[in-house]
Amino acid sequence: MRASSFLIRSHSFSSLDSFSRFTNLKNRNLSVSLLAVSISILRSIVAEISAHALKDPSRECCGLLAGREGVITWIFPATNVTANPATSYEIAPEELFRLMREIRAASLELLGIYHSHPKGINEPSPRDIERAHYPDAAYFIVSPLSDAPQPVRAFSIHDGRVTELEIQVV
Repeated sequence: MRASSFLIRSHSFSSLDSFSRFTNLKNRNLSVSLLAVSISILRSIVAEISAHALKDPSRECCGLLAGREGVITWIFPATNVTANPATSYEIAPEELFRLMREIRAASLELLGIYHSHPKGINEPSPRDIERAHYPDAAYFIVSPLSDAPQPVRAFSIHDGRVTELEIQVV
């Protein structure tokens, strides 16, 4: 129905020394875990995420994105049940479990999580980073502000490290 892809992989290095160690490992044919740096998404998915954020721009919206083989093909909007929806989001455990069961029943994989930042810049807040419990998922953050330079951005959040993903709208 709705699609994007999450396929290109890369690795970030803290120093030239770590890059050298990586290339030595790579040359020995050892397996190395890599972090995504790019994600492709259909224009229709971007439009649906943005529309969800604009339904009530004073509250953070949220939801899940799923698909197969690294391609996001479904959007699962959720209800924000946090006590302060103007500055945070939370999906109720019952709804989260229901959505995850729907994803599994459809033979899909969880590939992304989205939410909005109604008044702030759309980059991960310290709370977003702390609560990023799905390191393999892309975290999309949308700004409903009309003057936002990049209304939709995506990030990889792994062990407290944040890497912005390039979004390729197709």
